[in-house]
Amino acid sequence: MTMKNICMMITMKWKDWVHVTKLDPDKQLKPGDIDAIASSGTDALMLSGTLNVTQENLALLQKQLKAYDLPLVMEPAGPEAVLMQGVDYIFVPSVMNTTDVAWIVGKHQVWVRQQQKQIAWEYIVPEAYIVLNPNSSVSKVTRSVCTLNAEEVAAYVTVADRYFHFPVVYIEYSGTYGDPAVVKAASCAIDQSILYYGGGINSAEKAAEMSRYADTIVVGNAVYDQGAAVLKATVDAIQ
Repeated sequence: MTMKNICMMITMKWKDWVHVTKLDPDKQLKPGDIDAIASSGTDALMLSGTLNVTQENLALLQKQLKAYDLPLVMEPAGPEAVLMQGVDYIFVPSVMNTTDVAWIVGKHQVWVRQQQKQIAWEYIVPEAYIVLNPNSSVSKVTRSVCTLNAEEVAAYVTVADRYFHFPVVYIEYSGTYGDPAVVKAASCAIDQSILYYGGGINSAEKAAEMSRYADTIVVGNAVYDQGAAVLKATVDAIQ
């Protein structure tokens, strides 16, 4: 396969991903974990974290991953640390249920002002985040209202999908396993967007349950807490 064909495959396939592995630049992987992650069958690797993410630790993690033939996604926590080179996509979150407009559009405006000439817009994928774990770092940093019922979440999904036309709607429970009824309601509300689910997937059973409703599941903390072997179990459960 030529490099041109590989690039075309990556460009066309992100909407078809069903399993993404999220790796935090602020956490350490055990020796051999990256090999196991790369061979697990996951569709893509996402560099993403909320706290203590810097250009330096992002670049270090990227260097560890670049030898593997997997799509690499940067998901920035803010404009201060965004990798522009050596990634296939930049997935940029806007938090729908924040009480601080900076997390909907303000941080994005700062990013454009600072780096507009470096932004390759054809590789930017906007995400509508709905943050639902009140104890998570992301909910505290973004001041999100997490006490939402299924109907309220579904309404946010419709706003993100039908009104703002976000290509990705991301249900984020960040570190805890979410309510399948809420994710089902989000799925029923989706029209055009791709529905991502992330949070607490640390077994094949949980992966299978959430993949009934979400187009793409994201596994992150389990890789660090239980080792890379659990990742393959979550991949196998949704094939």
